This record gives sequence, structure tokens and C-alpha cells, in this order.
Amino acid sequence: MQCPVCYEKSYCLYSQINELKYFQCQSCKAIYLDKNNHLDQQAEKLRYELHNNELNDPSYRKFLSQLHNPLIKKLSKNSIGLDYGCGPGPALAEMFKESYCCMDLYDPFFFPDESYKNKKYDFVTCSEVAEHFFNPLEEFQKIDKILKKGGWFGMMTNFYDDSISFEDWYYRKDPTHVVFYSLETVSAIASMMTWSCEIPSQNVVLFQK
Repeated sequence: MQCPVCYEKSYCLYSQINELKYFQCQSCKAIYLDKNNHLDQQAEKLRYELHNNELNDPSYRKFLSQLHNPLIKKLSKNSIGLDYGCGPGPALAEMFKESYCCMDLYDPFFFPDESYKNKKYDFVTCSEVAEHFFNPLEEFQKIDKILKKGGWFGMMTNFYDDSISFEDWYYRKDPTHVVFYSLETVSAIASMMTWSCEIPSQNVVLFQK
């Protein structure tokens, strides 16, 4: 078994909660769920369909603004972006469109068009997506390939640190959340991908290629 974030094989059992096993990479400090505990595709999609992500919901837009607002400051007008893992209600893409960006959508369940692989983007967003990646390194490599040099990758996820009770953490309790990132993990990702990074707020990281 190897870490799905950095592929290192040095790990330990971090926590076992009922039948769920979580491991921690000793290199990048990512915590990840045992593959044997992953949901199948049908169960995963059913879970996503329960999400209430309405395009015009003010509270949802306020939440997404944590990623939108610092990233839009990095972009020029008419920048071309991809909302990677946009879900059934691509509100973040709409917010960037309203900020004069051109947006494409990709989601393996709801917008499965893979033509994005043949394009280059000024920026890519992943809002509440990276924690669902079964193979994060592979996903980050896909994103790197489609980013223009100097392009931005904005990622929002709840970062874990030792002040959080892992067993009681609401973020862990979502059965579709299979990998959890710390600030050490973010730094490791930036190093592996040769990206620079900055953290404008608590659960947002902006990588630049």
C-alpha cells in the first residue's frame, strides 16, 4: 500500500473507527481511508445527489466566495477556467462567469465531458472536491497538464490538524471523504508538482504553476 497523495510507502494506522481504517503517510502527513472502505460508484453518486448546492443560494455563494474572492484577484478579465468536480450545481463556475471569466465544467458523475484534457486553462478550481479523490496525485497531475504556465489552481477543502478530534470531526463522517490534507500535505503537493502556493484563508490554497 502506498500514500495516494505522494506515493510514499511509509505509513501507519492512524485511527480505526468501527470497521473504518485510516492511515497516515509518514512523508506528506495525509490521512486516507482504507480502499476497502470506499463506497462503490452508485452509492457515491447517490450521496452527491443529496447535496443542496443551488446556484443562487446566498449562503452557498458566501461559502464559495472563500475561494472565488482571492482567486479572482489573480486573474485577468476573460481568463479561461475549469471547475473540476463541479457537482450537479456548478455555482462557483457561475460566480466566475459573473466576474467576466469563461468557464468549462467537468464532473465524473454530472458533467463527464473529458474534452477539457485537450485544452489549456488560465485557472482550475476544486471546491470541496479534493477530499473525494481516490487517487489525488493522479488528479493533480491531470490538472498540471491542462494549466498554462503561470496558471492558478485554487483548492478548497477542510485542512486537518492535531487540534481536531479526528473521530468526532464532521468532515471525516462523510462517507465520500476519503483523504484529508494538512498544511504539511499542501507543502508536499507544491513541492512534488513544482508549484508555488499561498494560503489566503483557513481552508483555501492557491497553487501557481
